[in-house]
Amino acid sequence: MSMSDSDSSHSNSEYKNFRQITRDRLLHEMLGSTKTSKTTWKVLIMDKVTVKVMSYACKMADITEEGVSLVEDLYKRRQPLPSMDAIYFIQPLKENVIMFLSDMSGRCPLYKKAFVFFSSPISRELLSHIKNDTSVLPRIGALREMNLEYFATDSQGFITDNERTMEELFGDGAESSRKYDACINTMATRIATVFASLRELPYVRYRAAPLDVSTVTTRRDLVPTKLAAGVLNYIDKYANTIPNFPKNPTCELLIVDRSIDQIAPIIHEWTYDAMCHDVLNMDGNKYIHEIPSKSGGAPEKKEVLLEDHDPIWLELRHAHIADASERLHEKMTNFVSKNKAAQISHGSRNGGELSTRELQKMVQALPQYNEQMDKLSLHVEIAGKINRVIKELGLRELGQLEQDLVFGDAGTKEVINFLRTKQDAAPENKLRLLMIYAAIYPEKFEGDKGLKLMQLARISPDDMNAVNNMRYLGGPDTKKASSGGFSLKFDVPGKKHAVRKDRKDEEGTWQLSRFYPMIEELIEKLSKGELPKNEYSCMNDPNAYSNGAPQSTSARNTQVQPAHSMRSRRTGTWARPRGSDDGYSSDSMLRHASSDFRKMGQRIFVFIVGGATRSELRVAHKLTNKLKREVILGSSSLDDPPQFITKVKLLTNQELSLDDLQI
Repeated sequence: MSMSDSDSSHSNSEYKNFRQITRDRLLHEMLGSTKTSKTTWKVLIMDKVTVKVMSYACKMADITEEGVSLVEDLYKRRQPLPSMDAIYFIQPLKENVIMFLSDMSGRCPLYKKAFVFFSSPISRELLSHIKNDTSVLPRIGALREMNLEYFATDSQGFITDNERTMEELFGDGAESSRKYDACINTMATRIATVFASLRELPYVRYRAAPLDVSTVTTRRDLVPTKLAAGVLNYIDKYANTIPNFPKNPTCELLIVDRSIDQIAPIIHEWTYDAMCHDVLNMDGNKYIHEIPSKSGGAPEKKEVLLEDHDPIWLELRHAHIADASERLHEKMTNFVSKNKAAQISHGSRNGGELSTRELQKMVQALPQYNEQMDKLSLHVEIAGKINRVIKELGLRELGQLEQDLVFGDAGTKEVINFLRTKQDAAPENKLRLLMIYAAIYPEKFEGDKGLKLMQLARISPDDMNAVNNMRYLGGPDTKKASSGGFSLKFDVPGKKHAVRKDRKDEEGTWQLSRFYPMIEELIEKLSKGELPKNEYSCMNDPNAYSNGAPQSTSARNTQVQPAHSMRSRRTGTWARPRGSDDGYSSDSMLRHASSDFRKMGQRIFVFIVGGATRSELRVAHKLTNKLKREVILGSSSLDDPPQFITKVKLLTNQELSLDDLQI
């Protein structure tokens, strides 16, 4: 049985999360399977998609450890290495197969032997093409379908890397675009390989298109339905081709699109992770860190990755920025208090309390300065930069207004007042405020109604386009609201329009963190079996299986109360908690669950078409701990606000590209 068996993550002594299983399959099931008693170094050849699949899950050191000395691009000119074996990890495309056959055919092949692994199922036609090449066939050491074509961006998250999904499925020309079907097919293929890898058979639930004779159902409304059908179709094929594939459902998959929550990708999210990617202009997870020069000259610039291998990042990434800053100060203070040299240096000052920045400089000057303190110093610098941006851009006041709008504590009057009194606010922040307002009050932007408000904000025509394009993401709810059906808006007594209810089960949270993504509510309802069936249909009816319900009642209803930190807080009034802690640990939930893995329930997968946010990824970690079920978030892409706004602009402007727009 392969490492992909879903039981492997539950039956071994150590619980393995989603990305760990992905990594094990690539390293051991694929690369490791090519080893022999006479193993020598091999070449690994990949295409532009599979190299990303590999890089998200594995590091170069991991690959080298499995006997790979060289990694090559399938489409670049390569040096012949006739004494070495090659491992091909490629998509099953015609052009890839032709390139592979060209490498290995004739009297002088590039490599001694080829081990070929396809990222998704290969067609019979292409398979026959390979088998009919008699000069290549004897040189093939393995020919297998890995069925792994997703990008594990997080221990509990993946993307299908469809960056133009919004444009192709929800844009102005989506109704007649040929790209519509191709986009859905690519997503379905890649999502299905997730379940092939984990050997899981899901109940496939999806947000259903409205069944209302008074409204026209568009192709936009049918995106979740079509994707659910495509995913189940591919999974059914795996059930007939993969050994020991489950006969009855073992997990749950919910497919929705961006229309369920238009606000989450735009609103300011106040966690450390989200703030890093929102306000620091990072390139992916890369941050340019300035470190003091050993020669006393100008600071040296060093590129660092904010990823799971950094324990401080893992601990703080889901914490509120004020909480993260406080914890970093405590860590620095603790280090100084335990170090005699630092104490002497501290004592030479005027006895006043040192700032975090002063502590950072002091620690960097110590001979005991090590890698651990290097990480700490890095995060002190990052948190300091974020706090300066918050102050300079007036984000606290803006953030309060954003959340008040969402919870119905503010409305048109407050938005107009902000735009009149904050004319010098950053254009991007005024744009985001108006996009949130348009999501809550779409009727205010019908025709030219919203023009005066946008003129008051003095935003550019390009930005006006983004505000008006929010209508494309309205989804079925905007149609159903007028007919008395389900709506994202709630009637809260004494309040204006509210698109969120305060969650009474959350004991106290930091100010500016009332907001929560809609998927939090949906996942909790799914776990309890309370999703409305008329709005969230099941593609494979539970009655069709002999085992009935997907999970026992006791397991489904288990609610574990989150632990609360007893740490004292010394935070400014703007960020003080209203009650106790935020209700969940901020680092990897499964690390804490590993000792109790036998009690973990069935996995829950949620796939969002049109891009997921870091706040939604945080929810996956939070609910894994709360529900004792591993929650895995998938999406076509992972978007920070600037990327999402660019994609909204592209919904109507076909002449622009993702690279052209700067937010």
